[in-house]
Amino acid sequence: MKNRIPSVVFKTRVRNEALGGTNPFEWKDLSSDDIFKGKNVVVFSLPGAFTPTCSTSHLPRYEELYEEFKAQGVDAVVCVSVNDAFVMYQWGKSQNAENVFLLPDGNAEFTRKMGMLVNKDNLGFGQRSWRYSMYVEGGEIKKLFSEQGFEDNCPTDPFEVSDADTMISYLKNR
Repeated sequence: MKNRIPSVVFKTRVRNEALGGTNPFEWKDLSSDDIFKGKNVVVFSLPGAFTPTCSTSHLPRYEELYEEFKAQGVDAVVCVSVNDAFVMYQWGKSQNAENVFLLPDGNAEFTRKMGMLVNKDNLGFGQRSWRYSMYVEGGEIKKLFSEQGFEDNCPTDPFEVSDADTMISYLKNR
């Protein structure tokens, strides 16, 4: 397991009302330091926005337990997916995500440097993230939960240990 979060720049979109119109967004680069430096962060990564398990269980439960994470000293809950900023934004809207920060890893650089990039060609997804979660303090990975069976073109979608309940249990018992 890596000890530190990889140093990357994420390409995100942020709302800027001064732009007006129907698309008041602009590009904003966020570095790993912007997200993790001096903060306690829960990260969970999943194969893709709008996919069944990610949309019905993974994201909604982290959203639901957000206040419990905050009570454990967590500054941010971040969902990483190998999707672009536009897809992540629309997925967040469709999920009514208000607390979890949806972080696009459109080029898969973060996921690759984490050692979590897998091929999902068997599903027509191309390269995506393996499902995992981690607790990070100031850029240092303190705990990582990775689903079993890590492999390219995995015929199943394991979802046993990267869930919100496993993470909150870890935080409460550390």
